Amino acid sequence: MRQDNLIDGAWVRADSGRTLEVLDPATDLPVGSVPAMGVAETRRAVDAASGAFPAWAARPVEARAATLVDLSARMAAKRAGLAALMTAEQGKPLAEAQAEVDYARSFFDVAAAAIHTLEDEHPEVPGKSVRVHRRPVGVAVAITPWNFPLAMLAKKVAPALAVGCTQIVKPAEQTPLSAIAFAEIAIEAGVPAGVLNLLTGDPAPIAETLLEDPRVRKLSFTGSTEVGRLLMRGGATNLLRLSLELGGHAPLLVFEDADLDSAVRIAMAAKYRNGGQTCICPNRFLVHASIHDAFVAALAEASAALVSGVGTRPEVDLGPMIDDAAIEKVEAHVTDAIRCGATLVTGGGRRRGAGATNRFHEPTVLTGCTAEMRCWREETFGPVCPVRAFRDDDEAIALANDSEYGLASYAITSDPGRIERLGLELRTGVVGINDPGPAVAAVPFGGVRHSGFGREGGRWGLEEYLETVTVSRVDA
Repeated sequence: MRQDNLIDGAWVRADSGRTLEVLDPATDLPVGSVPAMGVAETRRAVDAASGAFPAWAARPVEARAATLVDLSARMAAKRAGLAALMTAEQGKPLAEAQAEVDYARSFFDVAAAAIHTLEDEHPEVPGKSVRVHRRPVGVAVAITPWNFPLAMLAKKVAPALAVGCTQIVKPAEQTPLSAIAFAEIAIEAGVPAGVLNLLTGDPAPIAETLLEDPRVRKLSFTGSTEVGRLLMRGGATNLLRLSLELGGHAPLLVFEDADLDSAVRIAMAAKYRNGGQTCICPNRFLVHASIHDAFVAALAEASAALVSGVGTRPEVDLGPMIDDAAIEKVEAHVTDAIRCGATLVTGGGRRRGAGATNRFHEPTVLTGCTAEMRCWREETFGPVCPVRAFRDDDEAIALANDSEYGLASYAITSDPGRIERLGLELRTGVVGINDPGPAVAAVPFGGVRHSGFGREGGRWGLEEYLETVTVSRVDA
């Protein structure tokens, strides 16, 4: 297993010799160690990306697309190893890690196809010949989170490379090894030296150096709203183009016409993926009063039956929280809700299996939740289901929209008129109707308000890495 960084086609260590240890959050056993890069190494990565940009941008679209398709195929061939590595450093069950490899691969196939759809346009203007074309912005930066180490990387790398940008990737400190394994595959697929560079280490000196360099023209970040604000401030000097996928606080609305079994199945699939550590998992459950009690009872029974443990065990449904701070936040939200009057239906504590850490939180269902509770105002990022009843559609939509966040929302109903209304009135970038997995590579994904801006997926993701140029000609 390689543990070096990639700069200009060479595998390198930190100038200082410093490293960061990577631990399995399920066991605290060491998985590896990676270089702790600093300012000098970051500048060399920008040099490499800037130097490689002209040739990569000039490479024919068909050739760049072929490289992406080859990269996807190589990921498929190494699916088992990539998934095992992801489970070791992130903790998610192996089946989820395997599904993530497949999801990550799909972004390269989609980008390879979508690049052919971005053709020049010729608006009709009297007395002029006008051509509108697009060109790559230049050096792009991807800062990726720990919860989906491969998928979030692929969302950013695939469109950037497809349109002709070069890239510098900074993975999360908790999960850098998946990114390094991906970089190895990219080199094997023929990505030229300097086109893809990878830096690990303390994010502060790396990010500050990248933000200060005028050659960096694009940054895509997935993470917290607080860090997104810092990146916006830091990028202001060079008017850096940004795509920010930030915090989420998704509502899930269950209407009176919902089939109970289907509603619980959809809720479970949406909520407990990656142990609730996803930006789009439901954090607020709004259930029509007529079916509230039946839904809560069925959700609590299904939640309590989930198995927690080390992700390599085939029976495991839930892995650990990523670190101590994460599980302490989950506990604080549950404690606060109960103190403020919520009823604990199931869960509420920690689980600990043989040979595992104590970072496993029980799947938890709370009822009687209100806006005064932290779990109703803030993103918990864990396996907690706060539930509240509503009486009509107006109330449900108003409660769902009562948040500063707007990444995803969900609804379970079969009423066509209601479905149309929800799609128009729920103030989120993604709306899943009877769909626990609305985020796929072929469609735009992103948020509004404090959940950020910019889109990833399909041709919309490619456009984030392109400048639009108008050429207007008048014949002499």
